[in-house]
Amino acid sequence: MSDGAGELAVPPGATWQDLAPRLRRLLDGSPDGPGVLTVATSGSSGTPKRVRLPGAALRASGEATAEALGGHGRWVLALPTHHVAGLQVLARSALAGTDPVALDPGAPFTAEAFAGAVARLGAPPAQAPLRLVSLVPTQLARLLDHPAGTRALRELDAVLLGGAAADLHLLDRARTEGARVVTTYGMSETSGGCVYDGAPLPGVRVDVDVDGRVSLGGPVVAAGYVDRPALTAERFRTDPDGTRWFLTDDRGVWRAGRLTVLGRLDDVVVTGGHKVEPRDVEAALRRLPGVRDALVVGVPDPEWGQRVAALVVPADRPLPTERLRHGLRPLLPRHAVPRQVVWSDSIPLLESGKPDRAAARELLARA
Repeated sequence: MSDGAGELAVPPGATWQDLAPRLRRLLDGSPDGPGVLTVATSGSSGTPKRVRLPGAALRASGEATAEALGGHGRWVLALPTHHVAGLQVLARSALAGTDPVALDPGAPFTAEAFAGAVARLGAPPAQAPLRLVSLVPTQLARLLDHPAGTRALRELDAVLLGGAAADLHLLDRARTEGARVVTTYGMSETSGGCVYDGAPLPGVRVDVDVDGRVSLGGPVVAAGYVDRPALTAERFRTDPDGTRWFLTDDRGVWRAGRLTVLGRLDDVVVTGGHKVEPRDVEAALRRLPGVRDALVVGVPDPEWGQRVAALVVPADRPLPTERLRHGLRPLLPRHAVPRQVVWSDSIPLLESGKPDRAAARELLARA
């Protein structure tokens, strides 16, 4: 479980029992503990990279989260621990002095299993009074589709939602049902989520350049990548005042004093000279009756350069494609209406829970 002296590497399947002692020493800065933790990125931009997170960055992230939520808590662990969102559940538990309640990592995620885990949280201890969980949107949608899952969500003080863009309809639905959802934005390079509901956590800084590219700064930022000095120099910098910054691959904009993330730089579809934001098309698709979920990508096209292509999950059974396109015309400009629609039982996901756009693009290109 070690990459070398002073480093704690998190392997797939690592449990709280595996990591807790060394994680506590890392967070405390103990001389006999590891100096940094290495964790793999999700791989959403290609080959996963290994990120070096000092204990001070993890501690800063955990303490800022507690400040933003109103205190420490006891956590349900519903995400893989070798990716940063699941790992942070363990780190926050270590800071709170509590033990997380873990779902079986080898079993499918179900509402019944989640409800059982929430029930096992029991009465929260005085030093960590909140009951908390971190989820991805697919998990939240499954819980809302089941009465036991919905009831369990209401029992929690906060549901951190990250890993992928949250559909506004899903958020409205969850909050209407009484779930206290907090959207999060961040990545392995920032010790996980560092912007909550569009507002930076205490100590975190956000910069959006003239092209809309987002940079994130503060004590939560990683030391760099393992064995990737050139990429580390390209993406990380330290200002004269000591602030550490990470240059993301995301585009964003400030709206009413809050950060709205528009998507990745390479997600924009250029079709016939027009730029199309996949998230706008996905949101419009989810508004249509008969659509449960959707993922939109650009697929190479000899006439248009790229065609807007959609992988769509039906709520019941697939609709006629022209009927679907007709429903989108009042919601989108003509060039943004998908030229290709493929119905699927599910959206392909990375292990971290993020949509696998590369897999969707390959499937749509073959169709």
